Amino acid sequence: MDPRNLFADERYAAFCVFCGAKPTTREHVASRVFLDEPFPDDLPVVFSCHECNNGFSRDEEYLACLIDCVVSGSTDPASVQREKVRRSLQHSPALAARIAVGRSEDGSGTVIWKPQEDCVRSVIVKLARGHAAHQYSEPRLEEPEHVMIVPLMRMSAEQRGAFENLPESPGWPEIGSRAFVNMFVVGNDGYDAEGGWTVLQKGRYRYAVSQPGETVVRIVLSEYLACEVVW
Repeated sequence: MDPRNLFADERYAAFCVFCGAKPTTREHVASRVFLDEPFPDDLPVVFSCHECNNGFSRDEEYLACLIDCVVSGSTDPASVQREKVRRSLQHSPALAARIAVGRSEDGSGTVIWKPQEDCVRSVIVKLARGHAAHQYSEPRLEEPEHVMIVPLMRMSAEQRGAFENLPESPGWPEIGSRAFVNMFVVGNDGYDAEGGWTVLQKGRYRYAVSQPGETVVRIVLSEYLACEVVW
């Protein structure tokens, strides 16, 4: 059974996993804006329509750049760590201004960032939909029941432990799904596995998908932003 071409994938080949429209292309999950070059080989892909493939690009770039700006404390291209983010800020003053408008300082000089929450949420839910479809061949087109987006550093030790320790599924995934293959062939997807997490790129992007009665997708961006989406 080839994990890159599983028969369960055929079930959702007729529609975009993000909106349900007719698919005309494929989309990487994770989007490459969240990864550094050189990109990992054979990044997971899912079926997508043209609108979803391109419609999230500006917001995904915003979130990727926002995270690096928050980590560095500045929107100055010379201060950020990632070369990709540096280029984006240099080439798009409008993007830099979009991020900078959410930056402020309190009376003690502490920097406070207020992100565009609707934009961030839509990107995270889009990424989670892609991972759910790729892993379990079960697209989630409905609105999620729960979305959590919080910096790792703001979690208590108890909250961090609960987030990192993934919920166990009560049974086996569907035969023919990628999740089923992963149970029996460790590392079959070509990426590192750490405690049930799939590490697409160390320090940059990791995710996990489980079904303990519902579909739970967890994502960590740049070892800074922790995300959980539940259907």
